[in-house]
Amino acid sequence: MLFIFNVIAPVFCLVGLGYFATWFKLFPQDGIKGLIAFTNNFAAPFLLFRAMLTIDFSSALNPNLIVPFYIAALTGFVVGIVLARTQFGARPGESVAVGFAALFTNTVLLGIPIIQRAYGEEALTTTYMIIGFHAPLLMTVGMLTMEMSRRDGRPIRFALRDAGKRIATNPLLIGIVSGVVLNLSGLSLPLFLDDTTKLLVQAVLPAALFGLGAALTQYRLSASWPPALAMATIKNMLHPALAYLMLVPLLGVPMEVARIVVLLAAMPTGINAYIFSTYFNRGTDVAATTVLIGTLLGMFTISFWLWVLT
Repeated sequence: MLFIFNVIAPVFCLVGLGYFATWFKLFPQDGIKGLIAFTNNFAAPFLLFRAMLTIDFSSALNPNLIVPFYIAALTGFVVGIVLARTQFGARPGESVAVGFAALFTNTVLLGIPIIQRAYGEEALTTTYMIIGFHAPLLMTVGMLTMEMSRRDGRPIRFALRDAGKRIATNPLLIGIVSGVVLNLSGLSLPLFLDDTTKLLVQAVLPAALFGLGAALTQYRLSASWPPALAMATIKNMLHPALAYLMLVPLLGVPMEVARIVVLLAAMPTGINAYIFSTYFNRGTDVAATTVLIGTLLGMFTISFWLWVLT
């Protein structure tokens, strides 16, 4: 518990710093959009770009581990959208953003250090294998679903065309594709470009978390916590439970391997759920609150899953 607290505490400190700096007018409200734009269009794409550079695709394909993780994640996505529409009265586009908060896992900030601490360095190969597909697959599914939900009665070909344009021009996916292409080409970045991208990557988490805290001053959390709590519950409990059922009883994956995937699935909602919502300007209050509630609950739910998997 102390280790988990030490991992989570810096997250809340940065979010709190952004919130109180904006609340006490030490950081201007006008600066929030600029900070989010920097995160979405520059820092986060380079984070994904560098992540793709380090993946060994030749040894990172194990369907028995990858497929259950993502089937469980997408099931949570569907459940989240349905709940947002039927129980919380969200509009179509907003319900997709709310459901996305139940889909996207905090694989890096919490997943890597906790799995390394729990199961050792050898567990990180499986972890990186799943992370390599995480952002490109889920971002693509999320954006396509968003465009389909916002087509306003137009023919489906127009919705698909608009989705294709947004996906092709999305900075996050451009970063992913560029990293994959450079990885497979066998080429390497010149030293000065390599160092430049490393500097940008270091800015992602503080900028995104500070911006998240600053943005929270614009929302009434009392109105957004019920759907956020529902999405956090789906993410922290339903996702790992479904992954466990498919991995162990159904596919017979050995527990020493399955537990890595299940624990990764048990991580709370990642900051990219908030980035996704700000990109489409839909459900940002729920996404922001889900990140906070899910991370706070994660102190207890992660401990629960560690106990179950032991």
